[in-house]
Amino acid sequence: MNESAQSSDARGGPRNEPKGGPAAAAPPLVEVKNLKVYFPVSGGIFRRTVGHVKAVDDVSLSLAPGKLVSVVGESGCGKSTLGNAILGLVQPTAGQVRLDGHDLDIQRRSSWDQFRKDFQIIFQDPYTSLNPRHTIYEIISEPLLVHGLCDQKNAQDEVAALLKKVGLSPDYMGRYPHAFSGGQRQRINIARAIGLRPKAIVADEIVAALDVSIQAQIINLLMELKDELNLSLLFISHDLSLVRSISDEVYVMYLGRIAEAGGADQLFTRPRHPYTRALLDSIPTLDRSRKPALLAGEVPSPVDPPSGCTFHTRCPIVQDRCRSERPELESNASNSNSDSAAACWFPLKD
Repeated sequence: MNESAQSSDARGGPRNEPKGGPAAAAPPLVEVKNLKVYFPVSGGIFRRTVGHVKAVDDVSLSLAPGKLVSVVGESGCGKSTLGNAILGLVQPTAGQVRLDGHDLDIQRRSSWDQFRKDFQIIFQDPYTSLNPRHTIYEIISEPLLVHGLCDQKNAQDEVAALLKKVGLSPDYMGRYPHAFSGGQRQRINIARAIGLRPKAIVADEIVAALDVSIQAQIINLLMELKDELNLSLLFISHDLSLVRSISDEVYVMYLGRIAEAGGADQLFTRPRHPYTRALLDSIPTLDRSRKPALLAGEVPSPVDPPSGCTFHTRCPIVQDRCRSERPELESNASNSNSDSAAACWFPLKD
């Protein structure tokens, strides 16, 4: 397959409604409440814990069946750690994780074992996420065999069907990862994920490492599979233009916390949090009359985040209350019938 072939642009097309009717009637597949992931920082001669990196700090979100929910923010804001913690790949420090209606014991890694098949992840780097010593057949067939979805007799047929579904030739199954381009490797990762027939997939920056000409192909493939298989997607990205075109709901993260959450249309047209507005204003444009707005200052350290609102050190409308009191994520429904929620004492108005 020619990976450089052009395809229709995923960024400009309308979002397809998922099968199965409105997802609001069904309970969430993924529900996270007050999740925290702190990494200890050691120091001194005896390497004692002297602090913690607050990668994820009191985050709550939900993912309904058939929906695509995006998590966006600057690099280092905790997006990937959040996705890994939801699936138990990183040990949460505190909070609640509920998968398919079941509360997990976050202190026990084994609590996630029964959900491995139904909740999959596609990693950001297509190069390091495939074992270079295994053939494509071994990479895709191993989880199928482990979870009993096929046996050795029909494993080859299953792998061939999955490769066809992601646009690759079954003849590739005897090759090793080094023989493939980045886009082809990501297709293999997608085949491995959907082979287990999951209910939800965490897609962690899956096109960030790919050429621009390949990104739309991978996104279009993912959206087609989402509709065909009725998947739910937690899509982690920093590409706001892409997120706007494919998302049902969006969560904006800053320094480990949710700054704003709401429907994609609402959040992109009438943002309530100054950080969300700054992110939208920074999107590159061909309109030379408008220069992209840049956030002033540096991102504070997650080891010692600012008091009050963590964004107050860079906020253009900061006031005294912002420096001393931490705002919670609350609905701004009183503002022009908004369905968004912003962690801000002085949310933006139309």
